[in-house]
Amino acid sequence: MTTDLFGYALTLSNPKAGTHWDALVRAFLAHSAEAPTHLASALEAEPDFAMAHAAKGLFTLLLGRRELVPVARDALAAAEAAARRTQPSAREMAFVHALSAYLRDTPSEAVAEMERVLAAHPRDTFALKVGHAIRFVLGDNAGMRRSIERVMPAYDADHPARGYLLGCHAFALEETGDYAKAETAGRMGLSLAADDAWGLHAVAHVHDMTGNAQAGLDWLTGREAAWAHCNNFRYHVWWHKALMHLDLGDTEAVLALYDAEIRADKTDDYRDISNATSLLSRLELDGVDVGTRWEELAALSAERTEDGCLIFADLHYMLALIGGRREDAARDMLRRLSADARRTHPTEIEARMAKPGLHIATGLEAFGEADYRTAFLNLARGRQSLQAAGGSHAQRDVFERLTIDAGIRAGFVAEAEAILAERTAKRAGREDGYAAARREMIAAAQSWASPEQLPAE
Repeated sequence: MTTDLFGYALTLSNPKAGTHWDALVRAFLAHSAEAPTHLASALEAEPDFAMAHAAKGLFTLLLGRRELVPVARDALAAAEAAARRTQPSAREMAFVHALSAYLRDTPSEAVAEMERVLAAHPRDTFALKVGHAIRFVLGDNAGMRRSIERVMPAYDADHPARGYLLGCHAFALEETGDYAKAETAGRMGLSLAADDAWGLHAVAHVHDMTGNAQAGLDWLTGREAAWAHCNNFRYHVWWHKALMHLDLGDTEAVLALYDAEIRADKTDDYRDISNATSLLSRLELDGVDVGTRWEELAALSAERTEDGCLIFADLHYMLALIGGRREDAARDMLRRLSADARRTHPTEIEARMAKPGLHIATGLEAFGEADYRTAFLNLARGRQSLQAAGGSHAQRDVFERLTIDAGIRAGFVAEAEAILAERTAKRAGREDGYAAARREMIAAAQSWASPEQLPAE
């Protein structure tokens, strides 16, 4: 019988497939660029490996691209056909069922399948990480934490993926506001798994959320080897470093990182687009001229207006469209979002297009047209459910900043001040550079509006 690196049975006739599968799992946990190669090798060695076909489909859907959905459907068909021939275990079939659920636009059921695996097989870090990834897309940070903490007793010192578990725990702790524990878990995880870029970046999130940019730079500097092996996730870690330079006011370093690392490859992967658009938006809010950098992002995003796989992706495409002044494409996206919002029986994904998607997208378009009143009213309305768009606090913060700036510019100064105070409270009560600058702007606006500051007649 072939078993995986966690000691669980695999329905395989060729032991080499198991070796390749273990390599795929380790690569997936480390966000390694080699993961697709290991998966292909496992399927080449064992064409009837149902769980590997299912993994291919799940990985494909997590890319959030409409044109790749048929690839995921083909993977499901291959997995189901293989299962009829080989009769995999219930654990392996859970991944097939998860893929089927995700293709029906019910990713929460895919998560439930992974939880059923973990209830019976708590040492299965692959199932844990798949569920973690889908919960991230759904914005379910509390669920991330519960899932990890339920299985932690099964992770003794000899568990081969204990470091990666701690990295996931660090991120979940940070996203639920437990910053001190998050930093400890992330540091411990990296000491056990030197290539755990996820855990390393979780500690970077802690420094972002506690307004300690210099400590964040100190943490990342010299640890580049922990993310050099990564797929496009490495661009995201460089993005974190750029955010820290931005908070310290070193915009030249930000633009240098943008050109040399963050947009080193001009891909249209939504995760890469989100890094770039959110960074350029932050720079412009701080009065920095970003030159022609919007143009290639807008051109790529104009081709994605009908995508509709993830609202998180769509909102960042909209940032590119307003930044690059693609008014027609922005209206096309709003039209599609409006159609999604009117569906009588929306799927889980479509429901997010309506709430928070439509209000946020409408606010972004208005912001691009300098209609700050409309921008603020819509962005403020959408921010209450923005968590459902997925991503992290740091990623969603660009929309928070745009809401606050729209409020100040539109004269909703008290409302902007209240949102700024809420933002600071979520960050352990500590102000970052953005908050300090906006507090000064709000104070200046309030003093100008005060009667005693008006000139005498």
